[in-house]
Amino acid sequence: MYKRVLLKMSGEALKGNQSAGIDSKTVLELAKQVKQAHDLGIEIGIVVGGGNFWRGKTGQELGMDRAQADYMGMLATMMNSLAIQDGLESVGVSTRVLSALNLQQVAEPYIRRRAIRHLEKGRVCIFAGGTGSPYFSTDTAAALRATEINADALLMAKNGTDGVYDSDPRKNPDAKLFDHISFADVLAKNLVVMDSTAAALCKDNDVKIVVFNMNEDGNIVKAMKGDKIGTLVDNN
Repeated sequence: MYKRVLLKMSGEALKGNQSAGIDSKTVLELAKQVKQAHDLGIEIGIVVGGGNFWRGKTGQELGMDRAQADYMGMLATMMNSLAIQDGLESVGVSTRVLSALNLQQVAEPYIRRRAIRHLEKGRVCIFAGGTGSPYFSTDTAAALRATEINADALLMAKNGTDGVYDSDPRKNPDAKLFDHISFADVLAKNLVVMDSTAAALCKDNDVKIVVFNMNEDGNIVKAMKGDKIGTLVDNN
């Protein structure tokens, strides 16, 4: 069983069956699964995207300045982080939201040593605001935070995808699911795990990744416990 993990999920995972926004029932079910793992003594960090509200690349495609659009995306992650915090505390889990942006009315500033101390005290840390800089995705933020807090694994919770395939399973019914694959192969074959910056950061710092389907009941707990699930990506 892992001692400390970083759970990365997309913002879309929070919208449930809605077209956008946050579905409170979905957040509550997520909180209940995280609580199960937390009750086992696992130290948990969380990074969530903001795609259920806004994506920086979408803004760029609409003619916006990319940096401005990315800052809007960081604010979207803040809304999602506060929703997850509320869900976790409603089931009795102590949390802290730590933001890469200066929003002290609703979150603590991200300070690495403070985050680690919160984790050691049994608090779930929700890292909001991405990296705090434009042009970086929340995948990269997750890789960075996982490295900084010395997480045993970065858990990539996918919305309906079972792991890493050799091709798009939605287009190719014969696509092969990998149980295990190296970072070198992921980067060389341009496989869809996370963006290349995030993958390179994990490779260089030897942070293992587990890619799994979060929509199957109990999978978040299984991933945090270190059960064999989805696809393991590492340097071996």
